[in-house]
Amino acid sequence: MPSLRLLVAALGLVATTAFASPADPKLGIDYVALATPQPAQAVGKKVEVIEFFMYHCPHCNVLEPTLAEWVKKNADKVNFKRVHMPYRGANDPEAHLYLTLEAMGKLEEMHPKAFKAMHVDRVNLGNEQIAQDWVVKNGIDKAKFMDAWNSFGVMTKLKRLPAVIGAYSVNSVPTLIIDGRLMTSPSVVDAGNKGMNEAALSKATIEVVDNLVKKVAATK
Repeated sequence: MPSLRLLVAALGLVATTAFASPADPKLGIDYVALATPQPAQAVGKKVEVIEFFMYHCPHCNVLEPTLAEWVKKNADKVNFKRVHMPYRGANDPEAHLYLTLEAMGKLEEMHPKAFKAMHVDRVNLGNEQIAQDWVVKNGIDKAKFMDAWNSFGVMTKLKRLPAVIGAYSVNSVPTLIIDGRLMTSPSVVDAGNKGMNEAALSKATIEVVDNLVKKVAATK
């Protein structure tokens, strides 16, 4: 996961006098500020958090259980969204699968299964036909799934994904955006907290997110 680390250094955001601490995140150490902040969707006093991810990404897979637990625990405080990065461009099968499941209201059931399929069962959901066969094997009606897959709403969102990724300047996953203006990730946290294994790094990343959400909420 080198790309965000290089980005942090290139932007000159690493402060030599500060110390990394997920419990008290420091700008330029544990997180960075987007050069071009994006509008955050207001839902009462909830703070918007967006995860950019990919199903085939091993780091996203490691982060997912910790992130999912945190989201569930903080449902009353966080307006949480996911964006599947279109690895193969505007027709990416994995992103297409995610958007279709979202449109059908099946994400709660199928999202963790998709990670298991990719990383445990070795099902290639990056293949369009295999992905479609997989959802049918998991009990989803094929006709309804294909209707959603080919729907105007899903196709429009799929085509817009590259523009969304560009707006947030995301170039690696997993990446988390807080309030449309603050960015952190395991890559960023790792740069200031050397020596952690990936499981510990995932927990530290969510700790950074949690504390950033609290800081943003205090200003609302």
